[in-house]
Amino acid sequence: QVQLVESGGGLVQAGESLRLSCAASGSIFRLSVMGWYRQAPGKQRELVATVTSGGRTNYVDSVKGRFTVSRDNAKNTMYLQMNSLKPEDTAVYYCNLNISVASYWGQGTQVTVSS
Repeated sequence: QVQLVESGGGLVQAGESLRLSCAASGSIFRLSVMGWYRQAPGKQRELVATVTSGGRTNYVDSVKGRFTVSRDNAKNTMYLQMNSLKPEDTAVYYCNLNISVASYWGQGTQVTVSS
């Protein structure tokens, strides 16, 4: 059974930074594609960034140049460094672990950016 635990959310002002972490249990972490998703009130959950087992990354256009996703396979942990935060980045951020036969989600961490 895989468990994902996010941390690092909080309340910041526009222009500030946060670093989210996602700690995974289990031995499949290093084989998986990891991703960060977010869901703002009244909106659908959207993909923010992904990182493959080999470190290849992908970002939604709205965060390119501001957010950086990374992973440490030795620590079973994924990170999301968020710089130059904007009020429109306010959402619950979810961690996702995806392998070919299953997908797992964390409980989410709230990020609130005030203007």
